[in-house]
Amino acid sequence: MMEQAQRLLQTYYGFSSFRQGQEQAIQEVLNHNNTLAVMPTGGGKSLCYQIPGLTLPGTAIVISPLISLMKDQVDALNAYGISATYINSSLSTEEQRERIRNMEQGRYQFVYVAPERFDSGHFLGTIQRMQLSLIAFDEAHCISQWGHDFRPSYRSIVPTLYQIPNLPVLMALTATATQEVIRDIKQLIEVSDDSVVNTGFARENLSFRMIKGRDKRDFVQEYLKNRPQESGIIYTATRKDADQLQQFLSKQGFAAGKYHAGMSENERKDMQTKFVQDEVTTIIATNAFGMGIDKSNVRYVIHYSMPMNIESYYQEAGRAGRDGEPGDCVLLFSSQDIQLQRFLIDQSPVEEKKKEEYVKLQAMVNYCHTHMCLQQYILEYFEDPNAHEPCGKCSNCTHAGKEKDMTKEAQMVLSCVKRMGQSFGAGLTAKVLKGSASQKIKQFQFQNLPTYGLMSTYTEKQITRFIHFLTAEGFLTPGEGRYPRLQLTSKALTVLKGERPVVMLVEATTMDVEESYNLEYFEELRQLRKSIAGEAGLPPYVIFSDSTLKAFTIYLPETKSEMLSVKGVGEQKWEKYGEPFLELIRPWAEQVDEKPNQVEKTTSMKPTTQSSTSGEASHLITYKMWTDDEQDIQEIAKARDMSTQTIENHLFKSADEGESIDWSRFFNEEEEQEVLRVFNELEEKRLKPLKESLNLPLSYAQIKATLYKNDLWKT
Repeated sequence: MMEQAQRLLQTYYGFSSFRQGQEQAIQEVLNHNNTLAVMPTGGGKSLCYQIPGLTLPGTAIVISPLISLMKDQVDALNAYGISATYINSSLSTEEQRERIRNMEQGRYQFVYVAPERFDSGHFLGTIQRMQLSLIAFDEAHCISQWGHDFRPSYRSIVPTLYQIPNLPVLMALTATATQEVIRDIKQLIEVSDDSVVNTGFARENLSFRMIKGRDKRDFVQEYLKNRPQESGIIYTATRKDADQLQQFLSKQGFAAGKYHAGMSENERKDMQTKFVQDEVTTIIATNAFGMGIDKSNVRYVIHYSMPMNIESYYQEAGRAGRDGEPGDCVLLFSSQDIQLQRFLIDQSPVEEKKKEEYVKLQAMVNYCHTHMCLQQYILEYFEDPNAHEPCGKCSNCTHAGKEKDMTKEAQMVLSCVKRMGQSFGAGLTAKVLKGSASQKIKQFQFQNLPTYGLMSTYTEKQITRFIHFLTAEGFLTPGEGRYPRLQLTSKALTVLKGERPVVMLVEATTMDVEESYNLEYFEELRQLRKSIAGEAGLPPYVIFSDSTLKAFTIYLPETKSEMLSVKGVGEQKWEKYGEPFLELIRPWAEQVDEKPNQVEKTTSMKPTTQSSTSGEASHLITYKMWTDDEQDIQEIAKARDMSTQTIENHLFKSADEGESIDWSRFFNEEEEQEVLRVFNELEEKRLKPLKESLNLPLSYAQIKATLYKNDLWKT
């Protein structure tokens, strides 16, 4: 049966091999073993039930948490030529009845339903009369009472299922599950240890960044200005923040929408459609948005404030880069975020869960202040079964700031905590160290402590952040409960004795990403994709993913066989959409002397960024090869195993940073004047119309170089 599964993977999905864990999970289901698959967002969980659903006889029932998610999944399956539908409250009663009748007659290979559907005796009676291939729980952490998004309606399905005489194999899939949640799911749906497939939680294509001390609104405006064509999500903690930020960005000319529970159902549905269809590039949302989004080409996720726990953060951040291309995950932190989340926990009516939520909140606070690799911190939190080196991409790993020895300051803080009886929080401790004259300090007579005013040159905010850093690094513990009380750990004693140094990193606020695909070609392919998607009534990414379009710009397929060898292109996709893309690509292919060789098609889509292991910035290595060694662009590209466009971009970036570039190696004076003449005459100052209006046959690289030299590239 695995041979058949392999053929289906190639035919429908356009991949020649499975990603890590997929084959094992599929094999377990095909062997009729109840299975739990724990894979990161973007790790290809849906294939783990879709391939068995296509292989086994009968209909697969997929229990899914949100209506919008069902529609996106069904649209994608229908685009592959696979019969699928959904049954939920968005349909009229008659539509629901018609689909249930069709389902009973075996007309669908996949049926997506909400958990509440199992409360219907009519629905239960229908599936008992059918041949079922499998039942899958998507977002299975919702089953567990220990899950961050626990839903009683999800959990109550399980005893109902075990009353069904024709019960097929069960499968649970999730991207965010602690070991406690995994144990709970295993027990609930009777999964043996051998049938748990846990590939870990690492997302190699994501870069995590922590930003502190920046005006959040200014940061977002600057960030979006540098990514005008990219899709992204900005999560806010409150509806008010979402409304205000969306209004601000719209006034600045950004295509920004909003999504939260205060909007009507039709408004939310309309906004999600615009986002999926690329009519809105950025969506500002509360956590009401996201679990239902199946948009693969989200390039960035910004958290406007700190979430309540690591599970929520990683799931939401993981919506970036689901197509395997690079994704940027930014958390904008301020100390007020902590108080807001504590307030929200206090509003919970379930008293017994508050203590657990405070513990999870502290882990989130520690993440915001740790100086270890951010991805490593997350993986350790989830007790990832695999060993991982530092990611090398997060704001802590890149060390774009300065390391500062803070041992003396740490001793001051730890000593102060000890002298205050280890009974107070970070706020009052900071006031004592600052030398504040507040009433509370006088009340406890802390002005008489020898540590009073020891850090008077720092602001209270700086001292508080430093205390959070010491907590995140394990020198202090805040205890449990609503009101933290700082206490020393065994690590703290070694600092006080002078046996251990404390080094603090001042983090950077910017990060550069290099792309090796052709940006101009990619934009033209995106426009074609959008046009085809509009005619078909489908989200653009369902036609071809961003990573597939980028591969088209690199490998420039000219025939059906060449296109089928690109990852993400199967026979079904070729038959439906292939020819228009070939017509657009063929003229580009005719302009190159030699096309790069194809790599093996796999569902593991690696980002095309390259980094230096020597510690030196990659673009500066290119610059030295260009200037010191006088190598040309083609020679450098071959030596560094990069595309010529990446090498060109390295040189342009070096010019941006003030390095001297010999522009005569790109163009002569006549060519420069021609580009400047046409540029000044054009109303639409884009590369393609500029190139088409020139009287000289210049390449895009020559045009961009001219604009860079004359400070016109960002005009």
